[in-house]
Amino acid sequence: MERRKFLQQSTLAGLSTLAAGSAAAAAHQSFSGKDKEHAGKTFNLNYAPHDGMFKNSGGENFLDQIQFMYDQGFRSIEDNGMMKRDTAEQEKIGKLLSKLGMQMGVFVIDAGDNWKVSLTSGKQEFKDAFVKECKKALETAKRVNAKWATVVPGYFERNLPIGVQTAHVIEAFRAGAGVLEKEGLVMVMEPLSDNPDLFLRTAEQSYGICKAVNSPSCKILYDIYHMQRNTGNLIPVMDMCWDEIAYIQIGDNPGRKEPTSGEINYKNIFKHLHKKGFKGILGMEHGNANPGKEGEQALIKAYRESDDFL
Repeated sequence: MERRKFLQQSTLAGLSTLAAGSAAAAAHQSFSGKDKEHAGKTFNLNYAPHDGMFKNSGGENFLDQIQFMYDQGFRSIEDNGMMKRDTAEQEKIGKLLSKLGMQMGVFVIDAGDNWKVSLTSGKQEFKDAFVKECKKALETAKRVNAKWATVVPGYFERNLPIGVQTAHVIEAFRAGAGVLEKEGLVMVMEPLSDNPDLFLRTAEQSYGICKAVNSPSCKILYDIYHMQRNTGNLIPVMDMCWDEIAYIQIGDNPGRKEPTSGEINYKNIFKHLHKKGFKGILGMEHGNANPGKEGEQALIKAYRESDDFL
């Protein structure tokens, strides 16, 4: 998902005061009944919004949005484009998260080769670029106290057998994991459904690669939206691959919007995750089904409804 770039000029304290005041108060006034009762309470699971999701309620500034997210009960964020932000921006985000006691979810490791034939080819230039970006990712992770980073191996190399492509990906991920292990950063490989050229498509395929890489810094990002589109059978497949899943993302299908907007029974999935004792982050990697502040409040309500499984 594309992430909006921003320039943050005001101080951390000023932003926190602004968000805690006008934005959060306005949001609270829009609640009624059970929604008002739940406003600000933490959720049963750890959901992580992203930049832009609450821009109408929290403001254009990502720091203001983070404060708004906290005021609504969210305790994590994720930001695919974190590595593209400058150092000062990363440090401000990290300081605010620390102040609020929030966690940083995934950001993306991308040497510019994620959306073309790259690691599957076995070419040294792509492997070297990937390892170099993994080293750079360690510095970003330190600034925001991140524990996970998303990786994808790119497109199929259609001129090579699938087994050879798989071996090339395993070799590249082993090299990257060797870098990340030193600081405890975990790369989570994400099977995707965006187009038929993408090599990594299923959790089962990712599971086999994880076992071959055999590193605590190489795990699976189980994106429920993509898995519904590619394979379905969401809970059984999740259970089969469970020991290699480190991070989960959310999006309903069709449309890739919040829970309750499509066909996936997220309340059952969240209940299942809770029963399994999942303590990790569930990234809200989706858009809003409806525009404006009303759409943002509807999104929060949808999460309250889907999280009400106890």
